[in-house]
Amino acid sequence: MADHITIRPATGTWVVRAGGAVLGESTQALELIEGSSAPVIYFPRGDIAMTFLDASDRKTTCPHKGEASYYSIVTKSNTLTDSVWSYEDPKADVAQIKGYLAFHTDRVAVEQV
Repeated sequence: MADHITIRPATGTWVVRAGGAVLGESTQALELIEGSSAPVIYFPRGDIAMTFLDASDRKTTCPHKGEASYYSIVTKSNTLTDSVWSYEDPKADVAQIKGYLAFHTDRVAVEQV
């Protein structure tokens, strides 16, 4: 694994909310820590209400994780553009995050409950 990335199970139950709606809840989330950045919680796709997500054309590339695909969150009152990302085909060193989604925490609430 990349020397500066750690992936481990996120203990407990995690929930993600946007626009007053619960998008998902999981006891199988992963915590990814990259360098000195704040930890990011990745949710299994099966634990997220995908009906709230709309695939975006945006893509970014991380030299350690690979190409990220983005989703916008559609709520009753607005659309939170490119607020979710996923590595559909991550690099081998971080293969555990395949099939998982992460959320921009400045746009949605990601909390341990």
